[in-house]
This record gives sequence, C-alpha cells and structure tokens, in this order.
Amino acid sequence: MPDHPPIGEVEGKADAVEEMFDSIAPRYDLLNRVLSFGIDQYWRSRAVRLLTDEQPTRVLDVATGTADLAIKAERMLHPRDVIGVDLSAEMLDYGRKKLDRLGLSPRISLVQGDAQDLPFDDASFDAAMVAFGVRNFEDLNAGLRGIRRVLRPGGRLVVLEFSRPRTFPIKQLYSWYSRHILPRIGGTLSPDQGAYEYLPNSVAKFPDGTDFLNRMDDSGFGELLWEPLTFGIASLYRGTVPE
Repeated sequence: MPDHPPIGEVEGKADAVEEMFDSIAPRYDLLNRVLSFGIDQYWRSRAVRLLTDEQPTRVLDVATGTADLAIKAERMLHPRDVIGVDLSAEMLDYGRKKLDRLGLSPRISLVQGDAQDLPFDDASFDAAMVAFGVRNFEDLNAGLRGIRRVLRPGGRLVVLEFSRPRTFPIKQLYSWYSRHILPRIGGTLSPDQGAYEYLPNSVAKFPDGTDFLNRMDDSGFGELLWEPLTFGIASLYRGTVPE
C-alpha cells in the first residue's frame, strides 16, 4: 500500500484516508497549529460565523477529526446538539479526550461514519459543516449528496477547504512552502511524513473555487457562495438545500 492515500477521487480511497489519519492522530492538533501558524483556528471561526444568522438547533460536523470545528460551533452557535462524524476511530478517540477535558462531552457527540453513507435520518439536521475534509472524499459528489440528504429543506452547508492562491507572489511562495517546508516539518513532528506529502498534492488536484461551486450545484445545493481566505490559501463555500 502507498504511504499516503491516492490523489483525487479513486475507489478505495476512504480506507487509505482512515489509515492515514489513524497514524497521525496523536500529533494532529499540534501539526495544524504549527503548519498554519495558528491561522486555522481563525478560518474555523469564519466558517461557523456563516451559520450565525441561521441559529441552527442541530449541527453536523463531517470529517470532524479531533472535533475542533464542532467545539467552535458549540461555543459560537449554542445549538441543542452538535454531532461530529469521521472515518478515523483514532481521531475520534483524541476528540473525545478533548471534549472530556473541556467539559463538552454532554453537548457534543462523536460517531464513526462516512459522508457517503451517514448514519442519520433524512432531513434531520439544520446545518452541516466540513473543515479540510471534502478533499479527502472518495467520491466528492456522493459525499456532498450524502450531506444534503440529512439536511432539512432550507438547511445550510458550510465547507472550509484549502485552495490554490492565484496571485503573484503568494502563489509562488505557497507552492514552495507546501512542497518543501510543510512535508519536512510534518515528517519531524509526525511518524507519517507521507501524510504531509499527500496534503499539497491533494490540494493541487482539488476542484476549488467555481469548480467546487459547480460540484455543490450538481449535488443539489443552491444560493451558493465562495469566499477566498488569506490570499486564497483557503476558501469558504456555502450552499443551501432548496425548500
């Protein structure tokens, strides 16, 4: 098996993604802070703010990882329920330890699952979020349709994902950092250097910007929004299930 998941939408990718995140779970939070210089927390706050006007009572966090975005949602939106879903059992274990430490276990629950086959009833959530996870879906459209299925009419999806800067010199600096510095730091702090070689390659192949909006449209979302963040290093996307 290769030392990282296949790039793009490839059959069997989900199993490889699960294995990769199981291996890096112990250092995942530290690596996020170091590799993004802490700005990933700001990006997550911006994502949750896109749901503020909706005042959702039941929120789903897909590809929750160690529950960073779920925690932001609970603290900023104060919904009745927040449920996080992830492929990786190890990531969820670390997420549960974090929730216990913060006293949030009663208000946030974490379950193992895949966006393509979510273990929830149709139209059972008011809002859904994905942070840095859609890039890892085995079938992007199927994952988006799976999320749409569990959202009620009028429910909103917010996606935060890495994207490709287009302007000089940010484009060149980002390319140099992601290909030469990021894998070295990741390999130093994590037992799986391949995971941090996978990251820039998967970003380069991901259909970002208007291409991703087209995927959301194909999957049944309307009222689409795309907002680049930090010179286009990341992007926010928003879509709504038609009523």
